[in-house]
Amino acid sequence: MEQLLKHIGAYQALSDDARDALQSCLHEVVRAKQQYLVTEGKVCRHLYFLQQGALRGYYNVDSKSITHWFAFENDFVTSFHSFITQQPAVENIQLLEGSVLWAISKEQLTGLMKQYHPIESLVRTIYEKYYIRLEERFVNAQFKTATERYQDLLQQNPHIIERVPLGYIASYLGISQETLSRIRKPI
Repeated sequence: MEQLLKHIGAYQALSDDARDALQSCLHEVVRAKQQYLVTEGKVCRHLYFLQQGALRGYYNVDSKSITHWFAFENDFVTSFHSFITQQPAVENIQLLEGSVLWAISKEQLTGLMKQYHPIESLVRTIYEKYYIRLEERFVNAQFKTATERYQDLLQQNPHIIERVPLGYIASYLGISQETLSRIRKPI
C-alpha cells in the first residue's frame, strides 16, 4: 500500500486523518493472468490502483475483441462509465499478467470524497487524467496514420512491446497484425 500512498502524494497531500480513512477502505486484490476485473453486462463497483502487473480494456464487437486501453503499474483503472453511473459495463478488463491491485468501492469512495476535500480533489485528478488519455486516443485514431500511431506508442510507452501480445497492440492501434508486422519491419 506504500506504493499507492506515495503515488497519491505526488498529486495530492492528505492529512493523517484522510490517509488513515482511505487506507481503512482499501483492500488488496491479487489476480492471475487472464482473469477479469470487470466483464461486460455487470456493474463495476470498484476503482483500482494497479500496484503490479498489466491489463487491458476491450470491447466485444461483431465477435472480435477490440482493445482500447492498457494499464500498468501506478495506473488507476476501472470501467469508468459503469463505475460512475453504476450501469452495466460495456467493456471487459482482463489481466495480461498476474497482478496486485488495491480496490475501493464506489460507496466508500463517495463517502471519503464528502468527508475529505483533498480526496475529492484527488479523484477529480484521476478522472481528468483518464479524460485526457481518452481525448488523445481519439485524436490519434482520427488524425494520425497507423505508422504515426505505432511510433507514438513506442515513444510514449516502449514497455508495451515487451509486455503485451502483438495482436492486442494491433487491435489497440486499429490495424491488422499483418499491417503491424509491416510497420515494425526495418526498411
